[in-house]
Amino acid sequence: MRRKLILFSLMGLALLSGVSAEARDDNKPVELKVMSYNIRNGEANDGTNSWQYRAVATMMMLEDQIPDIFGVQEAYCYQVEAIKTFTDYKAVGVGREDGKRKGECMSIFYNKKKLKMIKWGTFWLSETPKKPSLGWDAACKRTATWALMKDKKSGKKFFFVNTHLDHVGKEARKNGLALVSQKISEINKKNFPVVLTGDFNVTLEDPCLEVMDSWMKSARETAVKSDMSGSFNNWGKQNPETPIDYIYYKGFSSCLVFEVVKKSYDGRKFVSDHFPVSALLVF
Repeated sequence: MRRKLILFSLMGLALLSGVSAEARDDNKPVELKVMSYNIRNGEANDGTNSWQYRAVATMMMLEDQIPDIFGVQEAYCYQVEAIKTFTDYKAVGVGREDGKRKGECMSIFYNKKKLKMIKWGTFWLSETPKKPSLGWDAACKRTATWALMKDKKSGKKFFFVNTHLDHVGKEARKNGLALVSQKISEINKKNFPVVLTGDFNVTLEDPCLEVMDSWMKSARETAVKSDMSGSFNNWGKQNPETPIDYIYYKGFSSCLVFEVVKKSYDGRKFVSDHFPVSALLVF
């Protein structure tokens, strides 16, 4: 009888030890590598920089950088499918023209081994955000895709939002970013950490950024180790490059690194007319 009691006691201690260890793991800092990547739409006639010639370079870049989650801008469905086929990423997003497969997608890709997608959605940057629509003085329909994600190991949740502001309309950029801010507040009732990625088509001094600066942090501006160089290269014609691609965050304890990814892949100097930008966040 005494031997059984000792055995049960040891089993109980083992279980409690396991729970304590798990709790300690949950409290450990969790690193999250995020990226924003304007992939350059596959329909553009860019000569030897066209998608069919640099698709392999994109896959090699992702294999080298290994972001846990990233947002792409300008991607057509076949570009999204190519990344899903040749990498370990899953993706969500819709075409901006019809809310299905037509036109560019502001897709979110995530490493299915590390992260779980709980729910997601898309809205249009316009006065009628629930349906495909052109907003304010924009030249194109613009969207934002959001996803509620869960880190599988720690159980921590966060929202990831990806967008592309208009390249022409000043009001569309200002109102579009204000709408993104509003929508994040509406969907994030539990105040989870938030990441926002995107090609904003504005430089660092543009007043439209004030709405985000008022409640989120720019990874470029706050990283322990940062890279202030530009991201739009225009296939080498933009010299110096212009910083128009952004990563914002809220609810994370710090941003360790912000980087403009300028490495060459597959012998190609440019994986797109934008360099990807990445940030290493901690929560």
